[in-house]
Amino acid sequence: MKKLTTLLLTSILGLSVAACENVARTNPTAPRSVNTVGEAPGLDKVLRNTSDSTSPIRRAQANSDIRAREQRYNTFRQGDGERSDQNLQSEVRSKLEVNIPRSQLTVQANEGVITVVGYVQTQQELEKIEPLAREIRGVRDVNVQAKIGPKLPPYES
Repeated sequence: MKKLTTLLLTSILGLSVAACENVARTNPTAPRSVNTVGEAPGLDKVLRNTSDSTSPIRRAQANSDIRAREQRYNTFRQGDGERSDQNLQSEVRSKLEVNIPRSQLTVQANEGVITVVGYVQTQQELEKIEPLAREIRGVRDVNVQAKIGPKLPPYES
């Protein structure tokens, strides 16, 4: 019984710590906070993460998720229709992950203001962040603090 109680308490504590991370990341190696960009990822990490995010199945799934969230929002919105910060940051993260597949980005929302930090591969990708984030209904402003990271061979879809 003591072992079971200890296991349950440890599990609850672990889940509560994980739930406190109030950001959405495009992949596990993206910065854990929007307060710091951190160090540029190594080429091996970027290539490893790219293979998952550039998968046609993953891209189709993410686009489908974005459409489903928009439909749920349109169906169930109440009052003035404001969306939760958690909903906004999750949807912006999905949008960035699908459209900038080699990114290492962290997204945080605060009252409709989106902050994006991390790394992208090119200036063109950096310039895509704000317009992509603004496509999500409920985003009031976008603060891009991302930087250009290690260069990779050109991406072929």
